[in-house]
Order: sequence, then structure tokens, then C-alpha cells
Amino acid sequence: MINKDNNLETFNNADLNQQLQTHPGSFVLTDREEIFEEKIERESKTFWQDAWIQLKSNRGAYVGLIGLILIILISIIGPLISGHSYRQQIKGHENLPPRIEVIKDVKFLPFTGADKDGYNRYESENIKESYWFGTDRLGRDIFTRVWKGTQVSILIGLIAALLDVLIGITYGSISGFFGGWVDTLMQRIIEVIASIPNLIIMILFVIIFDASMLTIILAMSLTGWIGMSRIVRGQFLKLKNQEFVLASRTLGASNKSLIFKHILPNTLGPIIVTAMFSIPSAIFFEAFLSFIGLGIPAPQASLGSLVNDGRKMIMINPYQMFIPATILSLLILCFYLFGDGVRDAFDPKMRK
Repeated sequence: MINKDNNLETFNNADLNQQLQTHPGSFVLTDREEIFEEKIERESKTFWQDAWIQLKSNRGAYVGLIGLILIILISIIGPLISGHSYRQQIKGHENLPPRIEVIKDVKFLPFTGADKDGYNRYESENIKESYWFGTDRLGRDIFTRVWKGTQVSILIGLIAALLDVLIGITYGSISGFFGGWVDTLMQRIIEVIASIPNLIIMILFVIIFDASMLTIILAMSLTGWIGMSRIVRGQFLKLKNQEFVLASRTLGASNKSLIFKHILPNTLGPIIVTAMFSIPSAIFFEAFLSFIGLGIPAPQASLGSLVNDGRKMIMINPYQMFIPATILSLLILCFYLFGDGVRDAFDPKMRK
């Protein structure tokens, strides 16, 4: 310890304490490392801004989003540029192989209209039209039907997921917010519904009310909301006793205000993630129902019904099954890739 006149003085602890109390400004510390106050190195961001940054840095989510945009755009534009209706039947054009006009003369490429032995029905029967995905056993353009079916599958998935969100949020928020006997009763009802296999419920519903797009959507919504309601209930049970909710309640906020203005906005992350995974699940269930013959009735088409129709011709014309099956697989894959990215962005434990 040195004084301000740079004279070295040595003290024991008692003397040092006495000197510091008597002359607090006479001494300074030596060999002291420079200490910096804690600095905030990153600009403050909201929860949604942080989630968006994490989502943009996820390559898988980017690939999934771009794939979804392309599939949706092609499904809208495809039927408009094909020149055919999805229900139009042309006699003499049954089971034509795929052919793209600009590459029809390149023999070693697929989609030239020729089979493995080089036989080409387009040339032998003097057919002027080209069908990019070929035709089915009734002479209908598979290209048009595939993209029209993609529209139907996406629409069913979106509407079914929206109903799951609305019903699940309403049921789960009431159950979690009020608790007590209300929560006990509502959870017992869910357990009864969940104990019945959802596939059986959907099949019975479709059989009783006849197959249609509306029937399939309602059938999937009968049990699809259960998972969403449980997630929302868990979030409400965790948040309803937080300080900001208790403060709002003390200031006289109504139950409606507490639910919709204070608690529900803080549960949007898990809700969005669950909804993203509900869409491909709904598309898959619709495809499964159509595949077993309980889906969209003819002449309407969905990807599942097209796969079912192509299955009957798999030994003769396998393209009739493989093309819609490939589109269906890519659609579900893109949804899952994007859904994984959304989950990672909204889950703090998954962030980098």
C-alpha cells in the first residue's frame, strides 16, 4: 500500500483499518487490473425477433419453406396451363405414358413417351397432344389431376389444422385456467375420447355421413384437437400463477381479459409449433382414408385417391402410382422440415 506521496508504508490490519477510517483519501491500491463494467454485447430483441433470426439460420427450414412455396404455386398454376380438366376423359388416350414435348426426340431420357423397348404410342397412333405425367385408365390427364389433388390435400390439411387449433385452444384454456373440478371433469372427457382409436372414429364417421371433403375434415377434427388442448392446458397451468397474471387480477382484470390478453399470447410459441405438425398429419390421414377407399369420391381427386388408383395399375403402368406418391412424400417432407425449424426457433433450449 502506498500513500499519494509515493512513500511506501506498511501496516498491520488494525492500523490499516484505522488509517483508512481517519484519512480515507490518502491511500490508493497498486497492481490493480483494469476492471470494465459489464457490457451488453448484443442488441436487445423481442421473443419473435429472436425466433425469426433462429428460423432464418436453419437451412432445413429454408429448404422446407421453399419446397412448400414451389408445390403450392405449381398446384395452382399446373391445372391452368395443362389445357385439360381434371375430370375430362378422352377416348383413345387411355394409359398413355408420360411425354414432354421438348425432349420427345431424346431417346435416352424419360418422359419421351416411349417404353423400355422403344415403342411409342404417341407416334404409332398419331397422337398430337403431350401428357407430362401420362394419362390414367379413363384417359384423364394425370398432370392436371395430381396438382388438383395437391390443392385438395393442402386445403384439407390447413382447414383440419385450423379446427384443431380453435377447438384445442378453447378447451385447453378453459380447463387449465379454472382448474379444480372443471379441469378434472374436462380431462376425464378427453380420456374417454382418446381411449377410442381415432382411426375407428374417422372410418365410422365417413361411412355414416358419406365421403366428401367436409366429412373428412370433420372426421379428422373429432379427435385431432386433443393434443393441442393438452399443450394449451399445460401452458395455462404454468402461467396462471405468474406474477404478471396475479398483478392483473389484483387490478381487477376479468377472466376473459386474463385468458386472451395476458396468458394466451404467451402460449403462442407452442401453439404454432403444434399447428405446424398438425398439417402434415392431417394430409397423411386424408391420404390414408382415400387409399382405403373412404376418401374424396370420384371424379374429384386427392393425392391419396390418386395413389390408390395407380396401385391398381402398378404392374402395367407404375408411373400412375409413383408420380402422385412422390408428390405426396415431398409435400409431407417439406412440412416436417419447416416444422422442425419452427420448433427449434420457438424452443429456447434448441437455440444456438
